[in-house]
Amino acid sequence: MFSTSNDDFVALHYQPMAARHGRIVGMEALMRWHHRERGPISPEAFIPIFEHSGAIVPLSRWALGQACRDAASWRQPLLVAVDLSSIQIDEEDLPALVSAELARSGLAPHRLELEVMATALASDARRIAATMTRLRTLGVGLTLADFGAGDAGPTRLRKYPFSKLKIARGLVAGIEASASARSIIHMAVELGHSLGLSVAAEGIETPAQLAFLEDQGCDWMQGYFIGRPAPIEALGELTGNTDRPAGVSAPTYAFAATGWTNPPFAPPEPATSRVDEGRFRHART
Repeated sequence: MFSTSNDDFVALHYQPMAARHGRIVGMEALMRWHHRERGPISPEAFIPIFEHSGAIVPLSRWALGQACRDAASWRQPLLVAVDLSSIQIDEEDLPALVSAELARSGLAPHRLELEVMATALASDARRIAATMTRLRTLGVGLTLADFGAGDAGPTRLRKYPFSKLKIARGLVAGIEASASARSIIHMAVELGHSLGLSVAAEGIETPAQLAFLEDQGCDWMQGYFIGRPAPIEALGELTGNTDRPAGVSAPTYAFAATGWTNPPFAPPEPATSRVDEGRFRHART
């Protein structure tokens, strides 16, 4: 267990990812800090602080290994996506770590996708590109996340060996009201496909957003309209693991194992979601 204090812990939740027209093809592993008073805390709130404190290093390594083990146990051969922190992508031993976790878990390399934010590519570009090339040689996928926001643009696709780009949720949110957002998404899909990349979109919350992205030829869909993040034991219908014994829950990770006995910061109050419950049709393999 990764416990930030006596009653706090970090666990993985998984959000379904669908191909066009509804077939669930993968899950993204998302870390959730369960605070004893405030409940689940999203990674947007705690990851930057953990990166600054150094706690992100053992936590990220645990998350990568646990996601590989979880995915290897699924009866359906879904892909699993794992976010890389800015510190991880800067570590020269990252390919060796990924290779070791694949070997330990037995997960086929093509089922693992590593997501990288453009902000994580701010240091030595040549060295990071070499690290990413070694990762691609292992057979894993690499996704440029948050495409179309900030520094996540075409230049990044030219410098680094990505296999997929993921359109930023801010652009997706503007589909119904902004012609410029629709134009940028259209160009992003065309650019990605012209470079031989898959194109994903995140933050899909409405049928209109989904319909537009499908019409544009987007390959992967993710967001609350597709499915909300949930503990893996709640997703057995998708993974094919419907026989988890009662009372058996997914593993968690304890900060105590690395010397972190107290939370590195006080988490903010959880925000109230703007999204109504929505479920996307899904056809399982």
